[in-house]
Amino acid sequence: MARKAKNPGPTAHIDYRDGRPATLHLSKVKLVVEDTLGEVREYIFDQDVITLGSADDNDVVINDSRVSRYHCRIVQEHSGYLVADQGSTNGTMLNRVRVREAYVRSGTTLNLGGVDVRFQVFGERVEVQPSTRDSFGNVVGRSRRMREVFAILERIAPTGATVILEGETGSGKEVVARALHQKSLRSNAPFVVFDCSAVPKDLLESELFGHEKGSFTGAHQARQGLFEIAHGGTLFLDEIGEMSLELQPKLLRALEQREVRRVGGNRPVKVDVRLVAATNRVLEEEVSAGRFRDDLYYRLSVVRIGMPPLRERKEDIPLLARHFLRQAPFNRDPDDRPRINGLTEEALVILMEYNWPGNVRELINVVERATSFADGDLIDVEDLSPHVLGRHRRSGRSAGDRGDPSTASIRHRKTFKKAKEEWVMRFEREYLSALLRRNRYSISASARDAEIDRKYLRKLARKHGLLPKPE
Repeated sequence: MARKAKNPGPTAHIDYRDGRPATLHLSKVKLVVEDTLGEVREYIFDQDVITLGSADDNDVVINDSRVSRYHCRIVQEHSGYLVADQGSTNGTMLNRVRVREAYVRSGTTLNLGGVDVRFQVFGERVEVQPSTRDSFGNVVGRSRRMREVFAILERIAPTGATVILEGETGSGKEVVARALHQKSLRSNAPFVVFDCSAVPKDLLESELFGHEKGSFTGAHQARQGLFEIAHGGTLFLDEIGEMSLELQPKLLRALEQREVRRVGGNRPVKVDVRLVAATNRVLEEEVSAGRFRDDLYYRLSVVRIGMPPLRERKEDIPLLARHFLRQAPFNRDPDDRPRINGLTEEALVILMEYNWPGNVRELINVVERATSFADGDLIDVEDLSPHVLGRHRRSGRSAGDRGDPSTASIRHRKTFKKAKEEWVMRFEREYLSALLRRNRYSISASARDAEIDRKYLRKLARKHGLLPKPE
């Protein structure tokens, strides 16, 4: 039976449910290494895995003939720090007692060959004060909740800490992950994105860890996995809650050992990757239900950040809308200057009143569509998507006055309700038609692309007669 997930030790977790300020627990490890000649070196780490050995790619390199190449590692667990021997020749001693695995307390001494390593933990508990900035990289927001998120991102970006981003679909988790990478010490190395829900389960292992030639049917040549491709940089695993239980232990091993084994291979490949994961599920509930391993949950939860949905930070909408307007692909004139400079107050009011089930991603789409419709230098009410307008009637010229044949007759309908119904039907058909063509009429792929339920998509496609007839 899966254990109920606990609060995983040193962490940064924003929890708004009880109204208390967010708290950031920062934990660092200090290792004082003293060799047989009395030379002393000090190291300070803020990462969750520290490797020690004589090989040059260890975090702590110990030049002693009795120390193995990869002697041991120190891992931050949910209940403390664990030292694990890596099969060394002469063993790892904890206060002069040989151990394979053991929890270490601050102030204890490890002995590797003839070298003493004093282990110390120090940290601080910080009540997060909202950042004074209204952006972090390409993530923008003026609300208190977003500025609290920015405050934590500013503190953890330079560290190597594993991060998990929680929040609804479309709330900006990938943008945050990319900004974390750009603000980190790994910014010049690769940023690799992988959606765990977009690849068949039997191919996930090969995608993440690579494979050797001939390891399975179709493996005509050896191939690097994403961990190897992201070496030195950041790997962003989106929708990690979709990962199968069978693959989760291998991901855990890769995070703890800092090495991967390709499918069909025997040789471990060392990797140096910072992992940022994202999910729209509540992983604590997934652990309790037995669908997600608690040990992997603890490993991922070194830093947990909850992304608020857009409906709970509506004061950010004007700032976001203008930000996306500047980035809109259709908003450039022949001289590469912005064609549209802002939104009218009426348009902003309607955007603020809408509930945004698709979150920030939906706002981006609405702004880009409005940009393509707008005639003047401001986006007005008449340029907004019909589904956003809701009960608001259009003012001024209708789309039909601009010569749009698909909507020319809408303004002549007797009732707003009937006009809206016909507009929504037309929007559904055009959207679904393009969606299905883009995904070669695969219902599953189309549902993932549109982020709607597969059964509901099939129902809509049948209603509009968009499914190919069986031969």
